[in-house]
Amino acid sequence: MKALVLEQYKVLKLIDMPFPECGPGDLLVKVKACGICGSDVHGYDGSTGRRLPPIVMGHEAAGIVEAVGAGVAGFAVGDRITFDSTVSCGNCFFCSRGQINLCDNRQVLGVSTPEFKRHGAFAEYVTVPARISYKLPDTLSFEHAALIEAVSIALHGVNRTPVRLGDTCVIVGAGMIGSLTIQAARLAGCDKVIAIDLEERKLKMARDFGADYVFNPRNEDVAAKVKKVTGGRGADSAIDCVGATAPIQTCMNVVRKGGHVTLIGNVTPKIELPLQVAVSRELTLYGSCASNGEYPECIALMASGKIKVDPIISARITLEDGPKYFERLYGHDQELMKVIFTP
Repeated sequence: MKALVLEQYKVLKLIDMPFPECGPGDLLVKVKACGICGSDVHGYDGSTGRRLPPIVMGHEAAGIVEAVGAGVAGFAVGDRITFDSTVSCGNCFFCSRGQINLCDNRQVLGVSTPEFKRHGAFAEYVTVPARISYKLPDTLSFEHAALIEAVSIALHGVNRTPVRLGDTCVIVGAGMIGSLTIQAARLAGCDKVIAIDLEERKLKMARDFGADYVFNPRNEDVAAKVKKVTGGRGADSAIDCVGATAPIQTCMNVVRKGGHVTLIGNVTPKIELPLQVAVSRELTLYGSCASNGEYPECIALMASGKIKVDPIISARITLEDGPKYFERLYGHDQELMKVIFTP
C-alpha cells in the first residue's frame, strides 16, 4: 500500500509499505479521508518530540472496513466508520473510571515516542481497535467525518466548562478548534459568544459560525470591550484555543470574578500565569485533554447540521501532494486552515 512517511524531520516521502496487520480486536480500514492536524505540523520539525521518524502520521480519519479481526462484534466489512485518535488500554485506574483520555497507557494514532510507535492514517490503509471505532450515517461524508476528532476536542472543552443557560463565553483563538468551540458553546446554552483573534480573516469566520461579537487585540482593549457587552462584569467563562502566555492571560482578564477558564490549546509547554489575578478574583482553571467519549454526540450534531465543518476545509489533496502542503502549512500559509487527504 502507499503511505506518506516522515522519514526524517521535514522530509516526507510517499513509499510502498506492507499492509497493516489486522489483529484480534482490530479493524482494517481503507482510509477515505484524513485531516492534517496542527500537531502533525508541529511534529513535522520534531519540536513536539512525539513524531520520532520514521512514522506514518495522521489521526483524524474516516474510511471503510476492509477486514474484521478475531473476536470483533458489531462491525462488518463495508461499514463506514471513524475512530478515536486515542488508543486507551481499558484496564488502568482511569479507564475503569471512564476517563479514557487520561489512560495510564494511552497511545495516539500517528504518534511515535520513546514509549510507543503507532502508525497513523496518512496511508491507504490503517488498523485500529474496534473498541475505539464508530459507525457513520450515510448522510455524513468521509471528508466531514475526518473532522469528528477535532469537533470532539471542542465539545470536550465545552463539557469541561461550567455553562449555564444564558451565560457569556469568550473563545480566544478563532482558528479551526476555536471555530468549532464557538458552535459548541452556543449549543451548550451560552447566550453570548465572543471571539478574540489577531487575524481579521479568522474573526470573519467566527462571525459566520455564530459569534455575537469579535474583537482583535491588535487594535482594541479586548477586556474593556468584553466588560462593555456584559454589563461591566466580564464573561462567565473563557476558553483558550491557542496555548500560549498572551492568549491565556487574555482569558483570565476577560472573565468576571468567580469566572472559569478552560485550556484547550497546547502549543507551548510553559506559560506565565498572572497568579494575583487568579487568586484575588477567585478564578477556576480547567485543563481539557483530547476527548472522552464525545464521538457519538459529535456524529449526531454534525449529521444534523448543528455543527458545520465544511467552511473550515481549505483543500482536498492526494497523498502525493502531502510534502508540498506540509511545507505550506509549516510556513503558516494564511490560505490554509484544514487540509484533507483523500487517499
